[in-house]
Amino acid sequence: MTHDATPPFAGLTPDALLDAVESLGLRASGSLLALNSYENRVYQVGMEEGPPLVAKFYRPQRWSDAQILEEHAFSQQLAEREIPVVPPLLFDGASLHQHGGFRFALFARRGGRVPELGDSHTLEWIGRFLGRIHALGQIEDYAQRPQLDIDSFGVEPVNYLLANNLLPPDLREVYRGVAAQALDGVRRCFDRAGTVRQLRLHGDCHNGNMLWTDDGPHFVDFDDSRMGPALQDLWMLLSGSREEQSAQLADVLAGYEDFCDFNVRELYLLEGLRTLRLLHYSAWLARRWHDPAFPAAFPWFAQPRFWEEQILSLREQIALMDEPPLWRLP
Repeated sequence: MTHDATPPFAGLTPDALLDAVESLGLRASGSLLALNSYENRVYQVGMEEGPPLVAKFYRPQRWSDAQILEEHAFSQQLAEREIPVVPPLLFDGASLHQHGGFRFALFARRGGRVPELGDSHTLEWIGRFLGRIHALGQIEDYAQRPQLDIDSFGVEPVNYLLANNLLPPDLREVYRGVAAQALDGVRRCFDRAGTVRQLRLHGDCHNGNMLWTDDGPHFVDFDDSRMGPALQDLWMLLSGSREEQSAQLADVLAGYEDFCDFNVRELYLLEGLRTLRLLHYSAWLARRWHDPAFPAAFPWFAQPRFWEEQILSLREQIALMDEPPLWRLP
């Protein structure tokens, strides 16, 4: 698999990175630690005075300035209500900065460990904070950021993969057929759910974007925040058998509904949302393949076996989407 586009962060050398941070009037010590991020570039930057900061350099041409600032504003609103998120720091009232052709933001460094999602107390605690996030998220809509929907997370990614001949030739038509079946299944899920409230979400609420301390969780990286159904921020907390997922969901909602009502008809969407993530993920990897970080981190993506496994996963999802939801619904 090849791509002729210029790597997006080719000019982000250590010197350029430190110059950007110091353009805000700070003095960096020169200590840099790359943090786990592929979509953007994120570094822990040592400071001459005070604790290290986290510098996030945004992938060019992914979000507009207005879309980034809208996400920043949501994070700041949450922090003002003492909801444990990590908002960008303000310098002269601004959260988004530019230097050397890159846009960036700085954040306080917050430590923590991956939460134990197998623990019912932990799930209920996470649910309480997600309920608080969604209670604020439903007060107003994003004006600039997109919505999670079937077209943007399913139809367009599949069309992109097929139009750019990114699959092994012998699997291309198989994938086309299976993806079409999967999208039909997703549409049935949304039809069964009916009208579902859209609200501002975290958008990528897996355990890598939550850090746990003795004081509970805090949420990081709202980069994928968008409008969508509340369940999108809940389903990634669930794993295992149907019985296990049902119990986990009950724990999450026990905390969540202390602060925000949950429409149980959204449970019809659960496997549909999981299917959309599979489709979107494959196209995301393909679009980013010209970034040297991606072949290094995901070498298996260029192998036929990846597509064989994706086809198998989609077939499994097609069957799961036709099963009843986790709970009996009216």
